Amino acid sequence: MLQDARSTFDPETAELLVEARGPFSVAGFAAAQNALRVAMIGNYAPHRCGIATYTADTCASFEMTYPSVTFDVYAMKPRTSDTIFAAPVRAAITVGDSSSFAAAAGEINRSGADIVWLQHEFGLFGGIAGDCILSLVEAIAAPLVITLHTILAHPDDDQMRVMKALIARASQLIVMSQSGRRILKSVYDVDDSQIAVIAHGAPDRPFGRAAQFKAKFGFSGRKLIMTFGLLSPGKGIETVIAALPEIVQAHPDALYCIVGATHPNLIDREGERYRETLKKQIAALGVDNHVTWVDEFLENDELLDYIEAADIYVTPYPGAGQSTSGTLSYAVALGKAVVSTPYVHAVELLADDHGILVPFGDSAAIGREINALFENSARLLALQQRAYLRGRSTIWPMIAAQSMEKIGCHIVNRPERNTKAKDSKQRPQLSFDAVRNLTDGTGILQHSTYAVADRNHGYCIDDNARALILANKLGSKPDAAITGLATTYAAFVNHAWNPDLQCFRNFMGYNRTWLEDEGSEDSNGRTLWAIGQTFNEASDEGLRHWARAMFDKVAPCALSFESPRALAFAALGADHVLAANPGHVIAKQIAHEAGGRLAALLNAERRPDWAWFEVVLAYDNCRLPEALLRVGMRLNRDDLVACGLETLTWIIARQTASEGHFRPVGSDSFGRPHAQALPFDQQPLEAWAAIDAAQAAYTATHDRHWVDVAESAYAWFFGSNDRGAVLADVASGVCHDGITARGVNENQGAESVLAVHLADFTIRALVDEIEQRVAQPQLMRSRSNLGTGSF
Repeated sequence: MLQDARSTFDPETAELLVEARGPFSVAGFAAAQNALRVAMIGNYAPHRCGIATYTADTCASFEMTYPSVTFDVYAMKPRTSDTIFAAPVRAAITVGDSSSFAAAAGEINRSGADIVWLQHEFGLFGGIAGDCILSLVEAIAAPLVITLHTILAHPDDDQMRVMKALIARASQLIVMSQSGRRILKSVYDVDDSQIAVIAHGAPDRPFGRAAQFKAKFGFSGRKLIMTFGLLSPGKGIETVIAALPEIVQAHPDALYCIVGATHPNLIDREGERYRETLKKQIAALGVDNHVTWVDEFLENDELLDYIEAADIYVTPYPGAGQSTSGTLSYAVALGKAVVSTPYVHAVELLADDHGILVPFGDSAAIGREINALFENSARLLALQQRAYLRGRSTIWPMIAAQSMEKIGCHIVNRPERNTKAKDSKQRPQLSFDAVRNLTDGTGILQHSTYAVADRNHGYCIDDNARALILANKLGSKPDAAITGLATTYAAFVNHAWNPDLQCFRNFMGYNRTWLEDEGSEDSNGRTLWAIGQTFNEASDEGLRHWARAMFDKVAPCALSFESPRALAFAALGADHVLAANPGHVIAKQIAHEAGGRLAALLNAERRPDWAWFEVVLAYDNCRLPEALLRVGMRLNRDDLVACGLETLTWIIARQTASEGHFRPVGSDSFGRPHAQALPFDQQPLEAWAAIDAAQAAYTATHDRHWVDVAESAYAWFFGSNDRGAVLADVASGVCHDGITARGVNENQGAESVLAVHLADFTIRALVDEIEQRVAQPQLMRSRSNLGTGSF
């Protein structure tokens, strides 16, 4: 088509046409070499609106430019509609129906979509300010790209709430104008790196065929002015009609063609009242013979034929807020001289003498400018040529290339299912530097800003308990960097005990001042776990002696715990004590009571689709079944082991992506009764807990399935995850704070660093256990009555 057009222009302009197309993006081209699947959400044909057309054109442009990209369209459908969609529509989403949005999210996750691309308009999805879409975007695991078709400079509270939620989830926001970028930055506080400006796409047709299409529609011999779009008062058509008497007086052959059906929402409210008002205006002005109506929603090719027939295209919108106009993009790309009011899109697209701007509502200015163009055919042709030249940068192949470049930046290499345990044992031991760098004479600091310890948040007993567990596992390794750290963490735990309240404090400021008198049950349970593990595993006799005395002093507090996780943590501590001293009375009592109460919680909350201890999911989920498994084995309680295996199977199924990789229950899931797990934010703590629980299940059953589970969770740290992100670094021993919808959380706090170190110890211990079983199978006893495998 370019070759057809070049003969119409002088040689210099013809060469500019070639340059205007520009090179296709190298990044986009490279991304498209692999088979990619895009889940596109928006309106779609046969729905009749601008976004439906835009979505269809986008899919078609990719199909031509990047045939390896597959689009699955999830098309919006009104509640009362019986619309039947054709390919590439994979599923319909019913406006305002929460179950329909949830079903679409599940289908997208199962489809293996590499990218989810949302076409956003506030009125598209239902709910308050379109907030029904939020339940879908928070449930998808693939990176989210959003094209914003409306960006409000003055949003109300609900519109701001919805926009903020979308912005927080999106890896990329696409706007169609620089004004849109400015509004996102100034009103919504969006970082510039998250925004991409990609113009509205337009068709690629030859230049200068107006006479041909005038003849097609019976307009030969007429000077044709045109406006296209769904008819509504917001289009300003009455302003052009008011200018017609002046235009017709100077040019009796002028004809104003108004193309487009009345907006369906307007039809529902008031029928054709607006169109009838315009017809009365035309009759009153005596210009009936100079106006023609095309009162229908045209298919795209016929619409383009009509636009090609025009000499002058007019967009007379009455207000400045129109951020995007697809019809304006079409008119410019087809080489029409444009007369327009100065709304946002027009100001940008028609800048530098690529069109003519007139004041809002100024009929006299519209008439004057149209007459001036008709009176100077050379000027009219030059303006049409300049418009056509500018439009080369917005034709659909160019838009597809620009879009692919932005999308390609967020496509994640599909993660491998897992990393084999035997391979992980060959991995060099993680450096202890990261733990040491977070530790001072008081204990381990909770948080970091990137790689720098953040003293503003001080310390907590949760992290010092985890650090004590890790230091005990390190044992007597001859490493000067870690010498004495176990006693530092133990000293923090020792100082945290509040004898007046018979519980542990949790949070301490950097100035060594306790910020509370009593920590949560969970923090108390976790501390008891660390003390019990020190009782059993510390290499230093002095530490073991301290732990024995400390456990005896503080353990009774566990008998009043109500929190399921506090019970689980206390049970894990009691299991360690019983490993060192099988007759320990209080430890045995804690193990029995915690195991029994967890089993009772499971029975109380069990539903056909919900084999869990609570009506909600929370953090450290796998610790609950792990506790049942360990105390069940310790106490020879097959019923507890069976409960542990059942619940671990249930929770792991909810932490496994359809592609097979580990997907932790995200913190966004917390506190949602009986709801599907959400993928973000994913925390390292969950991977470590899954590995420990899987090791316990393997010890109970020697079913290789649990080795696969542990391997998959371990591989999450090293790139087998929803973002293909390597979170842990062997050389420095750091671990990032998890995975958000937009990628890696770059901070490297104590919880995350400790989680990967402890996970590494467990996966190595699992390999040792497997090797021991192979070497000495006669030492293994069977639990075949549990139906989960045999030793």
